[in-house]
Amino acid sequence: MSFAAQVKTELCRTGLSRRCCAQAEAYGVLMFCNQFSTGEIRIMTENDAFVSRLPMLFKKAFRVEFDRVPDPDGTGKRVFSISSPEKLGVVREVYGMDDKSMPAHHINFAVLEESCCRHSFLRGAFLAGGSVTDPEKSYHLELATSHYNVSREAHALMQECGFAPKQVTRKANYIAYFKQSEAIEDFLTGIGAPLAAMEIMNAKVEKTLRGSVNRRVNCDAANLDKAVEAAQSQIEAIYSLERSGMLDKLPDKLKEAARLRLAHPEDTLTQLAEQCDPPITKSALNHRLRKLVELGRREKD
Repeated sequence: MSFAAQVKTELCRTGLSRRCCAQAEAYGVLMFCNQFSTGEIRIMTENDAFVSRLPMLFKKAFRVEFDRVPDPDGTGKRVFSISSPEKLGVVREVYGMDDKSMPAHHINFAVLEESCCRHSFLRGAFLAGGSVTDPEKSYHLELATSHYNVSREAHALMQECGFAPKQVTRKANYIAYFKQSEAIEDFLTGIGAPLAAMEIMNAKVEKTLRGSVNRRVNCDAANLDKAVEAAQSQIEAIYSLERSGMLDKLPDKLKEAARLRLAHPEDTLTQLAEQCDPPITKSALNHRLRKLVELGRREKD
């Protein structure tokens, strides 16, 4: 199941105890569904939980049943529709619509006076026309409607509810969308999907941790490459001094540093410094090895 499907399934667990909120949620569904015209309501969905919720939602909101319902055992896109003039009239009456207002939809804000109803409207809008990406991949949530006025008015409604989506037009649809994880979390929590919001938070934390670990690994790898390169230069310098006979003429401290580096080519400076007799600091050993490299370069020249 996709993350968007999980979100819609969680939203469909919200109770239908208040008729005003059921009407508000159904209003959001109608304004963001496939078709809401003078002759037909048609809602298409692939989400099993939404398929189960729609008949109960319309029964609670309008006391009507769909004229067409999908096969209970069906899969893929399933269609609900109402074409009965009497039932369509009941729906229009609830939202204060007449036949003339149907071609250019507007949101009747008088139906959404209560805060709970406004959030219910947005829940219905998301169930019918919403999508959200998997937070493991990216952060994006959007609501799409084919009605220009509805898009503008829904944007104003979301701002009243404390959300601040951006807007864009895509083909024949008007989109309100969020790109920031915190905004998506707030929106999902507001419309009734706090578990999905928590999943986004967890995904964000995991991404941050993975990024931190990767940066640390890359840093360690870079430091290791530098250490290996330095050790290789030191060994080449020591061999050059040995071939020229200069190594035996060096002070004992430098000869000890050369002997330890040849014997332990993979050891760090700290490990080599501890093996000196007596032990010395990492800085002191590094100074001696740099002196060996300098002398080795002179021999090459």
